Amino acid sequence: MFEASARLKKLPPYLFAEIDRKKKKLIADGVDIIDFGIGDPDLPTPANIIEAMKKGVDNSAFHRYPLGKGTPKFRKAIAGFYKKNYDAVLNPDEEIAVLIGSKEGIAHFPWAFLNAGDVSLVPEPCYPVYHIGTVLAEGVPFFMPLTADNIFFPELGRIPADVLQKAKILFLNYPNNPTAAFATKDSLLDAIKFCKKNGIILVYDAAYSEIYFEEKPVSFLSLPGAKEVGIEFNSLSKTYNMTGWRVGWACGNKELIAALAKIKENIDSGTFEAIQFAGIEALEGGQETVENLRKIYRGRRDALARGLRDAGFEVSAPKGTFYFWVKVQGSSIECANYFLEKGGIVATPGVGFGPSGEGYLRFSFTIGEERIKQAAGRIKEIWKKR
Repeated sequence: MFEASARLKKLPPYLFAEIDRKKKKLIADGVDIIDFGIGDPDLPTPANIIEAMKKGVDNSAFHRYPLGKGTPKFRKAIAGFYKKNYDAVLNPDEEIAVLIGSKEGIAHFPWAFLNAGDVSLVPEPCYPVYHIGTVLAEGVPFFMPLTADNIFFPELGRIPADVLQKAKILFLNYPNNPTAAFATKDSLLDAIKFCKKNGIILVYDAAYSEIYFEEKPVSFLSLPGAKEVGIEFNSLSKTYNMTGWRVGWACGNKELIAALAKIKENIDSGTFEAIQFAGIEALEGGQETVENLRKIYRGRRDALARGLRDAGFEVSAPKGTFYFWVKVQGSSIECANYFLEKGGIVATPGVGFGPSGEGYLRFSFTIGEERIKQAAGRIKEIWKKR
């Protein structure tokens, strides 16, 4: 009866929605599911942030349209967070914009700079919103394979000249989802030089910047030249277990921030100020909960690594994020279905993140350590029977 637009028809089914549908059916059938699928932190938001939110909700001044790029106090807190953690200097008035979650900002950003037919350089496998945001802006994604041979960093020197002529945006994401790879300082400096040379905007997704274990990842905005070509997206979601709160920010080059803010002024009315008030507490309050979070994830990581190795998989423990990127034999979809049907275990097929993800499964360790150990027993049992 009604025909969808051409741009909507170009979108693939959202990966996590398909996984969730299958999972719910099995749960309805009485199957005990252990879910390593979507990376949604299972631990509660820290109490001090919740208390700040309660206080903010009681403030009637916060009940009106928030509008603009975010409250000055929250933007100042974000700038302070970058100075303290990364020694990166940001002007809170011009170089920061508050978002309804970083996903929203990343999806809307291409609208500000892509004309029909313009190209964005999209790593794959990747978080699907880079591709989706490009398509909705009527741009053309050019996919850059991420392979183990290049430490899961795109080979920028292999992009064809005719593609570079049309390219307006380069997406990068480190620590990386889904591969859990870290970017080296030299790789990021090369990417900055590449973008400067070719007049390309570098969009840096740093959603997992605080989820690390043995070493801290390189900060993009701390590098020379980063603000000349780039904009970074980050959020409170992963660091403070606030995925459902929907609050994040963009920061970096002031022209890029202003353009994104203009798009948002015409689309939404801003982020609830009580949430921004709680965000100030998150960034300026005690950070003991973040240290504890890393310890918890480290314990889960180690438990899952032991379980996977015991089942016969060759895995390296990730240095950050809460993902394992596990090499498997054959089709990743068939392998994921085997885990689901035989063991009640949800793992995400790597091909869902892009063709270069074929032959991998992604395991998210956002579940308790005891359940991870239980899953490890199931994996060992079913994998040796395949």
